[in-house]
Amino acid sequence: MKSFFKIFLASLLAFFVLCVILFFVFVGLITGLTSSEKVTTGAKAVLVLDLGRSYPEIGVENPLARFSDKEDGDVPSLYDVLRMIRHAKSDSAVKGIYLKCSSNGNGMGASQEIRNALLDFKTTGKFIYAYGDVITQGAYSVGNIADKIYCNPKGGVDWRGFAIQLAFLKGLLQKLEIEPQIFYAGKFKSATEPFRETQMTEANRLQLSVMLGDFYNRLLLQTAEARKLDTATLHQYANEYKIQFASDAVTYKLIDGLKYDDEVKNEIATKLGGVKLDKINFITVQKYAKAVDFKRDGKEKIAVIYAQGDIIDGKGDRDLIGSVTYRELFRKARLDANIKAIVVRINSGGGSALASENMWRELTLARKGGKPVVVSFGDVAASGAYYLSCNADSIFAQTNTITGSIGVFTMLPNLEKFFNNKLGVTFDGVKTAPQADMLTATKPLTPAQRAWLQNSVDSTYLTFKQRVAEGRRKEVSYIDSIGQGRVWSGSRALELGLVDRLGGLDDAIACAARMAKISDYRLREYPEPHNILEVIFGNYEKDNTQSAIQKEFGEEGMKTWQTMKRVKTMMGVTQARIPFEMSIQ
Repeated sequence: MKSFFKIFLASLLAFFVLCVILFFVFVGLITGLTSSEKVTTGAKAVLVLDLGRSYPEIGVENPLARFSDKEDGDVPSLYDVLRMIRHAKSDSAVKGIYLKCSSNGNGMGASQEIRNALLDFKTTGKFIYAYGDVITQGAYSVGNIADKIYCNPKGGVDWRGFAIQLAFLKGLLQKLEIEPQIFYAGKFKSATEPFRETQMTEANRLQLSVMLGDFYNRLLLQTAEARKLDTATLHQYANEYKIQFASDAVTYKLIDGLKYDDEVKNEIATKLGGVKLDKINFITVQKYAKAVDFKRDGKEKIAVIYAQGDIIDGKGDRDLIGSVTYRELFRKARLDANIKAIVVRINSGGGSALASENMWRELTLARKGGKPVVVSFGDVAASGAYYLSCNADSIFAQTNTITGSIGVFTMLPNLEKFFNNKLGVTFDGVKTAPQADMLTATKPLTPAQRAWLQNSVDSTYLTFKQRVAEGRRKEVSYIDSIGQGRVWSGSRALELGLVDRLGGLDDAIACAARMAKISDYRLREYPEPHNILEVIFGNYEKDNTQSAIQKEFGEEGMKTWQTMKRVKTMMGVTQARIPFEMSIQ
C-alpha cells in the first residue's frame, strides 16, 4: 500500500508538471503566432470606415481573432479610429476613405468627433466617398461631408427630423399591484417618470424639446454648410416629408447620385488611376491599426482614463464604472510622479451617487496636488458622471453631448400586494430594532421611513450642488436654478458654465499638455488591454449572455433586459442618473 501511494503521488506530480509545461508551451505558441504575422498597408490604399459599427470608448483586443474567419474580431476604440484617420491624413499610402454609410452605431457626440476628423482629413485633398443602401439620419449626419455621397437606386435617405419616445410602466405596475415608492430632488429629474407617470411631465417635455431642438438645429446647420443649402429649406424638407424615395434625395440635393455598390467602387477605382474593381486595396480600420503606428510617442506621460457605462459601487467592469476600480485608477495616476496630467474620458448617464462622490474625491485630490485634471465628455456625461467631473480644471464637451442632470433620486418597490394577491405568498419575521427591515420590498414604508429616505435624497442633492458650485465657481443658488435634474446639450452647457470648451478628446489632451507645460509626451491609457491569458481564460460570460439575449429577443428585448438590470442595482441606493432609455431617432 505504501508503495502504491508513492507511485500514485509521483504520477500525479508528473502529470501536474506536464500540464504546466504544456500550458506555457501553448501560451508561447499562441503568442508567437499572433505576433508573427506582419500586416502592411500596401499601395494606393483606401481606408474603410463602417459607421454601422459601434466604436466604444474602450476597445476590444482579441489576438485569437485572426484564427477565425472574421477579420474584424478586434473592435477599435473611438479614439483609435480618430487617431487612425489623423494618421491616414499624412500617410502617402492612403489615397482616400470609403465610408459605409447605411447606419450609424455611434451616439451624437462620437459621430461629431468622427465627422470633425473626416473634415480634417479632407484638407489634404484626399477623397472621401460615402455609400449606403438605405442611409439613416445618423449616418447622413456624418456622411454628408463626403466629396461624393451615393445611395442605392432602390434604397432611400432618411430625412424626417428627430424624435424621442419614452416608455411608461405605471399602468403595468398598477395591474401587477406593485407600488413604486419614489423619492427625488429636482423637478426635471425624469429617471423615475416611467414608474410614476403615464406620460411625460411638462417639465420633462420642456427639457427634452429644448435639447432635441439643439441637436436638430446642429444637424440642419452642418448639412446646410456641407450641401450648400439653407437651413429653412432643409427644415421644410422634413416638415413636408419631401424625401420619400432615393430619387428625391438627389432632386433636393441631399446626395450626389444613385448608384449600386459596384458602380461606386468603379468610380473609386477610376479615382485611383484605373485600378481594376477587384484590385482596389480596401483596408479596414482593424487591419490598418495593425499596419501602422498611429499612437504618439514622447518623453513625458499623460494618463488617459476611459470610463463608460453606468456608475456603480464596487469593482464593475469595462462597461460599468465601478467606484473601487476607477478610484484606484485615478489614485494610481495621481501618485505616479511620471504622469504629468490626467485626462478622463467619460461616456455615462450616471448611477450611484456615493460612487460618484468617491471618484470625485480622487480627482479633487489630484487637482489639489498640482496635477492638471481635464475631462472630456462623449455622447453623454450627465448626473453622476457630471458629479465626478465637476471639479476638473477644464471640461470639454461636444455640441451634442447630453450633460447636466444635476439631481438625485431613489426608489424602493412595495411588492406586498403582488406577492399576496397575485402569487399567494406572504412574509413574516423578527427584528431587533424598529427600522431593521426598512429597506425590504415586501411591505410599504411607514411615514417616518418615507421622510427619512426623502431627507437622504435632499441631503445628497445639496452635496451634489455644492460640489458643482465649488468646481464651477458659481453660487449654489445658481447651480440649483440650472440643476433640478435638467439635461442640457453641450452647446447650452457651455453657455451656462457647466463646461469650459467645445471639443473632443484630442482637444482635452492638448489642453492637459499645455497646463502641464509639456510638448514631448505619450499617452498612458487605462484600463489596459486584456492580455493573452485573459483572452483565453477570462470571464466572458457577460458577453455570451448579452449575445444570446439579443439573438433570441432582438434589440428591444436586449433593452428591456438592460433596464431590468439597472432597476435591480438602484433599489434603495441613492442615484444620480438620467432616464433609462433616451433613444433619439
